[in-house]
Amino acid sequence: MQNDPRVIIDDNPMSARQWIVVVLMIALNALDGFDVLSSAFAAPGITREWGVSREALGVVLSAELVGMGFGSVLLGGVADRLGRKPAMLFCLVVMAGGMYMAHAANGVTELTIWRFTTGLGIGGMLAATNAVTAESSSRAGRSLAMALYVIGYPLGAVIGGFASSQWLLPEFGWRGVFLFGAIVTAGLIPIVWLLVPETPAYLVAVRPKRALEKINRSLTALRQPTISELPHLVEGAVKPKITDILSKPHLRKVTLLLAFGYMFHTITFYYILKWSPQIVADFGYPAAQAATVLTWANVGGAIGGALFGFLMTKWDIKWPTIAMLLIGSVAVAAFGIGKGSLEGWRLATFVAGFFTNAAIVGFYSAFARGFPAYARATGTGLVLGIGRFGAAGSPILAGILFAWLGNNQLLAVSVIMALGSIAAALLLLMLPLRDADRDPG
Repeated sequence: MQNDPRVIIDDNPMSARQWIVVVLMIALNALDGFDVLSSAFAAPGITREWGVSREALGVVLSAELVGMGFGSVLLGGVADRLGRKPAMLFCLVVMAGGMYMAHAANGVTELTIWRFTTGLGIGGMLAATNAVTAESSSRAGRSLAMALYVIGYPLGAVIGGFASSQWLLPEFGWRGVFLFGAIVTAGLIPIVWLLVPETPAYLVAVRPKRALEKINRSLTALRQPTISELPHLVEGAVKPKITDILSKPHLRKVTLLLAFGYMFHTITFYYILKWSPQIVADFGYPAAQAATVLTWANVGGAIGGALFGFLMTKWDIKWPTIAMLLIGSVAVAAFGIGKGSLEGWRLATFVAGFFTNAAIVGFYSAFARGFPAYARATGTGLVLGIGRFGAAGSPILAGILFAWLGNNQLLAVSVIMALGSIAAALLLLMLPLRDADRDPG
């Protein structure tokens, strides 16, 4: 009888119950996608109501991304110490509160504070849900599960984009976007509480009181065979710490290359996601029509992520991801090439979203493989935290470039912002990838 729940999850076919957990992680990632981009959907309305300059707007658009950076590091560690499920529930409460208060904000400073608060919850949520997706799926199904999980992010933005442009913005204005996010976030709290068990990989790593009972309860919930005794305890796996991923040479190299590679790519990635509605609105289109351009960027992201996930079941992670980074950089540099029509804008953002989000799928799959279970949320959180500072700097950097070069210098700004993905590709060339659960280094 197999007594290691990690091997049971790895080697047995995935049950319907495991796929339900994966679907819920996709939904949570979709929620994150909508929450993060809600400020971009709302940006033209905020600018119109408060007369915000582009530089000041860049700070507002970056607020939740800065919060995500801190949340990924601080709350990602919580997910390794207290559990994936408690971390997710806490993050949902923080996100719902932040979104609700943002909708009631009466000034730029107040809105910035509540967007930062929302970002704290989103950052912790991303680290926890990435770990749950990896640890709840079999080895054979993990690449597909991770790809579906990652495309939840643009899928949420697509749904949010249609809701914003067709309903929320016309009927309720920019405040309705944030209120809608708060209501949906709060509604997911009881669903996660009832349907998502703690992962067996986490429980076997930290060995809480009544560990065998809790592991078997989790395995039963996932419709997998139970164990009769705990597996042999691996030395050093009891109390995961950030130092584990920075002190071991192999894991340190993986951590730093993933962190800074992801950071550089997010500079490019969030330029399109955060600035495209405002740029299109500045070309004379109404806010609701400008929001549809961002929606098409995320349609492209969802399709690109899904196709790339399929490719990863046939190939490996590294080289396809490098290819997506390089092609994506070209697409971002050419952003605005079809600026003569709304359809041209939509096509340009679709193509940019397709390739840049495909690269994001590659990075998330590398997170799942590169860190062992006992420090997966901590490692993912640290990488996401460093990466989010690049994402947070992206809207600010673009705002500064527009101020320096002029609002009409779209091509020059786009070329500069595209360089982030090229730097990420160079770092990924040096990345050693192997299954950290079986060979943690």
